[in-house]
Amino acid sequence: MQNPLERFFPVKTAYAHCDIPCGIYDLHNAQVAAHTVIRMTSLINDLQPTTPEPEFAERKKIITTLSRYTKVKEEHAELIKHEVRVIWGDYFKAEHKEKFPELDGLVFNIMKLASKSRQEIDLELAQNLLSEVQKFAEIFYKSKSLEPVRIKSTFPTEGEIVIHR
Repeated sequence: MQNPLERFFPVKTAYAHCDIPCGIYDLHNAQVAAHTVIRMTSLINDLQPTTPEPEFAERKKIITTLSRYTKVKEEHAELIKHEVRVIWGDYFKAEHKEKFPELDGLVFNIMKLASKSRQEIDLELAQNLLSEVQKFAEIFYKSKSLEPVRIKSTFPTEGEIVIHR
């Protein structure tokens, strides 16, 4: 039996690559988040008391600062996972996987590195995470027939950002 509203508003089938056919995908946020993971890891590694036996107030300040840096580092590692997962799941299609057979392995590696970056305070690990996110960005732009290029970021990490021409 037909829904009475369908007489006035006929149902049309929509075909889209995502839940909402927005067509707006970009890896800028994931790259910035990876730089943030690097920066927070560096800041955590640089935390030092001013004396061998700091007073309570200084210990409290260090603990508070460490907590804030850790929270931001973990939030941004999770943001990377979210951004990459959405693009991988909603944007990339079977023909992309054929053209870029390394795609699934790269996404798997990003997920593992992001999780490990949440668990550990390891600058090399954080830098590897950025490198993998940049590779993913390059594949993304190539899939759109755009030329990916790396430019120097303006961030304190002094790393690069992948954009396109």
